[in-house]
Amino acid sequence: VVIIDEADALVAAAQNALLKTLEEMPSASVFVLVSSIPDALLPTVRSRCPRLRFGPLSAGEVAQALVRDHRYSDSDARAAAADADGSVGRALAADSADLTEARDDARRLLEQTARTDDPARRLEAVKDLSGTKGTSASDRDQMAACLRALASLLRDLGIIATHADRRTLANGDLESHLEKLTGTFDPNRSLRAYAAVDEALAALERNASPKVVADWLVLQL
Repeated sequence: VVIIDEADALVAAAQNALLKTLEEMPSASVFVLVSSIPDALLPTVRSRCPRLRFGPLSAGEVAQALVRDHRYSDSDARAAAADADGSVGRALAADSADLTEARDDARRLLEQTARTDDPARRLEAVKDLSGTKGTSASDRDQMAACLRALASLLRDLGIIATHADRRTLANGDLESHLEKLTGTFDPNRSLRAYAAVDEALAALERNASPKVVADWLVLQL
């Protein structure tokens, strides 16, 4: 088996050199050309290759693989899967302890904002949010992880509130906690909150202060 990763990076001459092999493949050989932009390959190469599409795994599938193959606890696996964007490799590369802490912080923040509309109390609640106390790269990374966990929880709230298929929940182990929040976070509020989290992540990437981002976000929720 010959695997050519990022096959679209091959220059035209290299692709042309493969044509005869691809057309008259030895019976005991398989060539796999991997590309995220297959249309960048020459039409003559594409015409000789059956196309197999691979999409991201669901959060549930990632969590299942982490528990089954890598001995993660269910809670750590769910936290890592929610942040992994469908990739087991990305989940394994992350610190599951930090992600579990980030998800716990995000859940508590949703519960606290659901209980009060008072700005002062909301700002008080956000003080313990992961990553808000500093400006180092690790603090920013932890804050970003917390925001991604918050987005994942808000997505699940939308699924529950609209009576969609609960098998698609990224945080199925927190289903009972999320159900209690649906009375406050209806579909419209969940959608607005999700958009605010997305804006907060963008601001953090532009080097905004984690504390300023957190204070702004908690008033939007």
